[in-house]
Amino acid sequence: DYDIATSAFPQEVLRLFDKTIPVGAQFGVVIVVKNDHNFEVATFRKEGSYSDGRHPDYVAFTTPEDDVKRRDFTINGLLYDPVNDEVLDFVGGKADISSGIIRTIGNPIERFSEDKLRMIRAVRFASQFDFPIHEETRKAIIKLANEINIVSAERIRDELEKIFKGKNPHIGIKLLDELSLLKEILPEVSEMKGVRQPENFHPEGDVFVHTLLCLSKMNNPTWTLAMGVLLHDIGKTVTFEETDRIRFNLHEKVGADMAKKICNRLKTSNDEKERIVWLVMKHLYFKDAQKMRLSKLKRLFANEGYPELAELCRIDALSSSGDLSDYYYCQEMLSRLSQEEVKPKPLITGRDLIEMGLKPGPMFKEILTRVEDEQLEGNLKTKEEAIEMVKAIVCQMST
Repeated sequence: DYDIATSAFPQEVLRLFDKTIPVGAQFGVVIVVKNDHNFEVATFRKEGSYSDGRHPDYVAFTTPEDDVKRRDFTINGLLYDPVNDEVLDFVGGKADISSGIIRTIGNPIERFSEDKLRMIRAVRFASQFDFPIHEETRKAIIKLANEINIVSAERIRDELEKIFKGKNPHIGIKLLDELSLLKEILPEVSEMKGVRQPENFHPEGDVFVHTLLCLSKMNNPTWTLAMGVLLHDIGKTVTFEETDRIRFNLHEKVGADMAKKICNRLKTSNDEKERIVWLVMKHLYFKDAQKMRLSKLKRLFANEGYPELAELCRIDALSSSGDLSDYYYCQEMLSRLSQEEVKPKPLITGRDLIEMGLKPGPMFKEILTRVEDEQLEGNLKTKEEAIEMVKAIVCQMST
């Protein structure tokens, strides 16, 4: 991205270039389109107070130095002057980059009050660059953390995705927790802390520690995979039971319901929500893989979400027992199968059943599923064989 700051007023920018988009001309911002690339051009400005916690009450055009002072962090407050080939630093940004520290420009309470999302952005930069957050900046975040939900769910979701795609997503989530932000935006994840697990399966520690370890093993994940990793054990917080040993009965199903509610809260798209919920529901699937019928395995492989599920299960195993035998078994089985074997063309359809004189109804699904199972097992090869099987099934049902 290219962000350009200039002394030119919006009207001048609009006159200078053929293709422009006056996205925020009243705030001094114009998009210039050049060679199919968008350049954000903003007039040097200073801003009034932020009554709504996001937009300034007024904007006044000003000098480069005043313009920089309204920005968020010192490391983002550097300007490059292409005419004189020099970096302008009015806020100590170069020193903070050199020292490796995240610090707001000016008073942190004021900066975060202008836009509460900046609190999560501080965490993102800290985790991305592995820089500590300056003590006064930390204190301000903790003080204002309970106001973070003033920010729209969509903007929070976007920042979370950037944290996940950064270098150290586990550090990002840990920082959100330390700064009291996690309990505000993802209280269900915060509640993982202190939930003990059986040491023979999870020598790494409690559910939160395990989840952080899982996050540390991601590499530029999709939003759906990252959320699947973050939430896969979310159900353990409410299914914990200790009798003869620690148990989390049906935590995958409980967790899937919880994940659905979280996705709704974060305004995740329906397709993404469906995938995330499926990943949470199926994250234990691999532990039975070596006992599964071939038809069940093939159905798993045919699912579009399988690559993400496989990666989640690999990460989950590496972050606990370290046993990857089930993962390797599935990958080996998949490598032996052609796409046609994994998802063959159906031997018969509902239309064929109607032509056989059967009336449409609930039994259609049962019949077609049983036929497909045998086809996937390799026991049926032709349509004629499938029809004979249907006749046998109907005969069984009628007796």
